[in-house]
Amino acid sequence: MNIADAADFAAEIPPNFLVGTATSAFQIEGAVEQDGRTPSTWDAWLGDPSKAVDGSDARNAVDHYNRMPQDVALMREAGLDAYRFSVSWSRIFPEPGGAPNPAGVDFYRRLLQELSDAGITSVLTLFHWDTPAYLETGDGWLSRDTATAFADYAAFMGQEFGDLVDYWCTINEPATVVGNGYASELHAPARNAGLKALPAAHHLLLAHGMAVQALRDASVRGKIGMSNVHSPVVPASEKDPLATAGAAIVDVAYNWLFADPVLKGEYPWGMEKLTELMGATIHDGDLEIISTPLDFYGLNYYMPTKIASGPGPDGPVPASMLIPNGQDPSPVPLPTPVHQAEWPDRDMTAYGWPIAPEYLGVMLSRMRDRYPNLPPLLITEGGVSFEESPDPDRGRVEDHNRIEYLQDHLRTLFATTSAGGVAEGVNVGGYFIWSLVDNWEWAAGYRQKFGLVHVDRISLERTPKASYSWVRDVQRARQSQQPSA
Repeated sequence: MNIADAADFAAEIPPNFLVGTATSAFQIEGAVEQDGRTPSTWDAWLGDPSKAVDGSDARNAVDHYNRMPQDVALMREAGLDAYRFSVSWSRIFPEPGGAPNPAGVDFYRRLLQELSDAGITSVLTLFHWDTPAYLETGDGWLSRDTATAFADYAAFMGQEFGDLVDYWCTINEPATVVGNGYASELHAPARNAGLKALPAAHHLLLAHGMAVQALRDASVRGKIGMSNVHSPVVPASEKDPLATAGAAIVDVAYNWLFADPVLKGEYPWGMEKLTELMGATIHDGDLEIISTPLDFYGLNYYMPTKIASGPGPDGPVPASMLIPNGQDPSPVPLPTPVHQAEWPDRDMTAYGWPIAPEYLGVMLSRMRDRYPNLPPLLITEGGVSFEESPDPDRGRVEDHNRIEYLQDHLRTLFATTSAGGVAEGVNVGGYFIWSLVDNWEWAAGYRQKFGLVHVDRISLERTPKASYSWVRDVQRARQSQQPSA
């Protein structure tokens, strides 16, 4: 492995660039029935123990709700510039149309105060997939009413925390909510609606726009944006017309369906009509609301996507990506015209994802070229899972492969956005490492380890990994290299 000296690497990071970490409420908080919180869609989904691949649930997760000061202390010790976290909507509003929950409000106020006292920039995400169960008992995000409820929730949060939050992120990865939770059944709420899930896409985007307006009406001091996951889509062969056409369709569905309305005020070609045909009611003025100008745009990057013609050896998705989520890797009975291909020339993560840092630059260049008025960006998630366990001699995880991953992705980011780089001119102000701790990874349970900090599943004791120490050393070197006042 080729890991740079911490001081040398620190010198490569631009001044004022935010090096942070990210989590989400349901994946770390636990305390699902404590202090008045009511169930989310994920609590209901986990009523079936077969849902997560390891049979686990998130009732305790890593108990961040009760250990929050300890976790903030870990961030402070690492010298992290920023922390992106999400709020449990049903911890704030446990009942439909009811009063806010004082205990939930107090928890997030204490978290924000701890971050402020530690000198850590706060990035609050209003929605990271955990819809209150009482909204899902109806039509959930298939209903426009859920967007209205979200706007009311955002308005309250803006009024309550507008003086404490540095960055507001309205919604995280609407593409994943729709694709995994509504079009299929990999995630909660497991609607498996196929194309009939498209109204959820429109309502999530509408909720985002309404929330931006509600936060602005509340005169919050923080910057306002959202987070979308993006993956550069490429054909396995430029000479294969079916692969090329398939890649173009996947590109629209995965990347532009959820970004064009926000950044251009329009759906990609054909998608508005398709969304209407599938049952969404798009009102006059909706796209103007959705495209309310942002202060920043959050981009989550993990991997590129390759599309090849034919049904594929494992069906539409490689078995290496299905098995970690507990999905059946046997071929589907109805062959598909194209499939997601593997990357045999790449190192792979434990999730079966290719490690390809240069495609981050490709994605940034495509964003710049597609959106002339692209706002400043934050890489709101980036990280990697590996199969790992503590070294019996050293007592911690020696995850040098994670250090190399982070180093390579950050270096790519800096090189590609600099003069002469493929994404020259793109303003990227920070990178948020997923994740602070080994947390509950949705359908993958606790098997996928993304954290800078190892968490013992029995004691919940936190043990910083080698990657944590590397980040700490880089951040300390950055501080020492700052010109004295």
